Amino acid sequence: MRFAVFASGNGSNFEAIVRAVENKEISATLVCLFSDKKNAYVIERAKKKKIPYMVIEKEKQETKESYEKKIIEYLEEKSIDFIILAGYMKILGHVLLEKYPKKIINLHPSLLPSFPGKQGIHDAFYSKEKETGITIHLVDQGIDTGPIIFQHAISITRHETLSSLETRIHELEHRYYPIVIEKYIREVVLNDKKKSLN
Repeated sequence: MRFAVFASGNGSNFEAIVRAVENKEISATLVCLFSDKKNAYVIERAKKKKIPYMVIEKEKQETKESYEKKIIEYLEEKSIDFIILAGYMKILGHVLLEKYPKKIINLHPSLLPSFPGKQGIHDAFYSKEKETGITIHLVDQGIDTGPIIFQHAISITRHETLSSLETRIHELEHRYYPIVIEKYIREVVLNDKKKSLN
């Protein structure tokens, strides 16, 4: 099994995934990184780990369909079986979703359906909710609306700061995302691949 990670930013979850692959905690091959941002720090992490990467930035007049077709061309060259989103900030369109049905996973820093979107940790902290957490889900055309695979909750303590909550959420992400990726590979992706070969 071969997969790509999509990321737009710092890349700490990308690095946690790389570490899990190196430690054989994820049984698939991490083939490449894809980023939509040429200055994303995640690219430096990929370089240090000698992982191939591709950057394709969407041109202003370009349609989402034509942009995603370029991405698929790259993924097909690499024989990618499934995609892991790790801080990828673009909403995926139907072209990618139809090419990889039920084979794109995302990590979100809140207990969905609460606090979707870019500021999940911030929004949960200022909501005065007593708990938050992480959600790992399949991707559909909505914003953090796909079928939920896994959730883990933590309490927001009385003396919590936004910074301390961010740290705790990131620790959860790094701990659980590789575990859930491996479980999903074994239970879903491999079964689908076997069916397609029969």
